[in-house]
Amino acid sequence: MSGRYPGGRQVLPEGSWGAARASKPQLCPLLDMLSDALREYRAVPPDSSSTTSPGPPAVARPTTGDTRFPIDVRRFGWIRRLAGDYAFDFRTVGDLYAGDPANPQAWSEAIERATAHVRAGREMAEILAAQQQRRDAPPSARAAAARLASPGTVAVVTGQQATVFGGPLFTLLKALTAIKLARRAALEHQVDVVPVFWVHAEDHDWQEVASCTVLDGAFQPATVTVAPPPGAGDLPVSELKLDATIEQTIDSLEQRLAASDFTEWTIAALRLAYRPGMNVSEAFARWLEALLGPYGLVVFESADPAAKPLVADLFVRELGAPGRTAALAAAAGAELASRGHPPQVEPQPDASALFHMNGARTAIRRTADGFVIGDRTVSADELIAEARSFPTHFSPNVLLRSVVQDSLFPTICYVPGPSELAYLGQLRGVYDHFGVPMPLLHPRATATLIDSAAARFLKRYGLPIESLQPQDEAALNHLLESQLPASIEHALKDAQEHVHRTMQRLIEVMPALDPTLSGAAKTTLGKMEHDLRGLHTKVIHAAKKRDDILRRQFTRAQAQVFPLGHPQERTLSVAFFLNRYGSALIDRLLDELPLDLGYHWVITI
Repeated sequence: MSGRYPGGRQVLPEGSWGAARASKPQLCPLLDMLSDALREYRAVPPDSSSTTSPGPPAVARPTTGDTRFPIDVRRFGWIRRLAGDYAFDFRTVGDLYAGDPANPQAWSEAIERATAHVRAGREMAEILAAQQQRRDAPPSARAAAARLASPGTVAVVTGQQATVFGGPLFTLLKALTAIKLARRAALEHQVDVVPVFWVHAEDHDWQEVASCTVLDGAFQPATVTVAPPPGAGDLPVSELKLDATIEQTIDSLEQRLAASDFTEWTIAALRLAYRPGMNVSEAFARWLEALLGPYGLVVFESADPAAKPLVADLFVRELGAPGRTAALAAAAGAELASRGHPPQVEPQPDASALFHMNGARTAIRRTADGFVIGDRTVSADELIAEARSFPTHFSPNVLLRSVVQDSLFPTICYVPGPSELAYLGQLRGVYDHFGVPMPLLHPRATATLIDSAAARFLKRYGLPIESLQPQDEAALNHLLESQLPASIEHALKDAQEHVHRTMQRLIEVMPALDPTLSGAAKTTLGKMEHDLRGLHTKVIHAAKKRDDILRRQFTRAQAQVFPLGHPQERTLSVAFFLNRYGSALIDRLLDELPLDLGYHWVITI
């Protein structure tokens, strides 16, 4: 991929990052052994030649010996077309973003912008230190946070909602992408780069964060849901306290997980983070920090009231120019739409980019006379004064959150998911309006993790993984049909052709005897073809009974790749994978998860 940052395995240099790896606690006596076993897998380099292909993406299938293989994301209907254009045709959307993340020069420029912008680095380092002290963060994470006090240190940031039990796999993939990008930027640009995970903790949609899904011992999807704490649905998740029922929920999760060498460790680690009296966002931060803090990841709970005064000026500016943020985002959304990309956010003209935090999280709308908060009318001067004196009363919405984030951190790159990439494409003008440099956007790594049995099945039968998504038996029937003895297939095909040819000849000559018999002959042909199709179906059913092993292999692979019909990384909990593979999985992914833009990776563990 000439002119693009290469993906593939990254080698960890000696120094602070090496110390981070060395300080990683050994949580289970089997982890060292498993880590060594996992490292026996050899990396497969990405197929760089496919990045310049002008035609439609080819079907990607595993080949014998591969432990990972790439799939062009343009094959997947659940990934926005924008993600494909961003990766393979950046020029068509580039003016909406801060630079091409595949261009090393863009990184140099992002570093210059971030270091030139004045921020409260020392204050943020102190806020992070206080959070880490409360959570008993690993030493490597504390050292990384302390370095953010230096004006020359920059950050690669990602983030996600605080979700029970760590959220789906993509949460881990986001964090790992940020760590890998930070290491690479540090090596290639000789600058201190810290990976940061921003915990979205002020959202109040409890249903979005309350459940996790795993596969049980029979590879059947099982969903566990945390009972709603008092205030759920109204209060931000940062204010929701877990009660004693969380212990029963973890018990229920343990019962659904297949017992493994890592079950005891996984459940014990979850109990340390998600325990009675802990608020949901801090529990999520503790869990993530326990897993990735030893690798230098800095976790920030965004609802921390100590950080709000550092961005009070942004709140004041938003209220002082009512509607400006919404108008800029709407204009960029219209530009996206003109290029064939539906906007992710369609702000209303009277919308403010702030919520008011008065117990519940309430939208602020502007009127001709000031603002409306719920059913209360407030003058512009009154609300601006409140924002200046009590910034903890305010929270940014989706249009302002990123600007707040990059005002607090010296962000050179943000790691979004596919949907985030769309709404962030509406914010370049908003960043300019607030005078905050917009970072590069490098989409997170996207991957499906399968075991060796599923990999052998896919390789043996040459199945593209997307054929497993429909939750019906169409793909299985096609596979079973392809496995029928050739003699049966040929006989059925010959019978169909012979019947059609013979009856067609009869239909043609019937009018010479009696024109009314032509329709009867056509009806007879239809019945015979219908009977032959019915016979073919019976043959398939007989094959299903005969080849029950193939059916079980198909079902098992399908459950891993598309549980409940949805992409694995969006469905299965991080806890499921840690229960199967232990924390050595993190080392494996850090070593081998590629950073190539535009590819989904299927990795055999």
